[in-house]
Amino acid sequence: MKLSTRGRYAVMAMTELALQSQGRPVILADIAQGQEISLSYLEQLFGKLRRNNLVQSVRGPGGGYRLSRPANEIFVAEIIRAVDEPITTTGCDQKRGRTTGCRKNNTRCVTHNLWQELGRRIETYLSSVSLADVCASGADGDHRESVHNDTRRTA
Repeated sequence: MKLSTRGRYAVMAMTELALQSQGRPVILADIAQGQEISLSYLEQLFGKLRRNNLVQSVRGPGGGYRLSRPANEIFVAEIIRAVDEPITTTGCDQKRGRTTGCRKNNTRCVTHNLWQELGRRIETYLSSVSLADVCASGADGDHRESVHNDTRRTA
């Protein structure tokens, strides 16, 4: 799976917002500085995050952005989806929820099911990791050991 900068930066920015906010709005310039992300790029991302109800904007003096829900109720997969980042590992075209094929003759490649299952497992994992988990793992370096154990059991 190759995750583009859009998805990675959205998760990084949301993590920075969660760490800085402490219930107060945070201006994008502070997030940009903290994560070394372009301010104009963050403005685009936060427009999408706001439309998907992951952040709220606060206008006026002391304004900025804050999380729309507690960090433990926001999951990495929904952040990535909010910025239009597909979580897929196949190279197939997806049209209206159907796979149109991996090859020019519209047939599936022999490894299609392998990559499709990997994509499902990545989606499951990212749907189980909350923003609070990411913030905590940055502080102590231990990233969701219980999730890793659960993933190994289902493998």
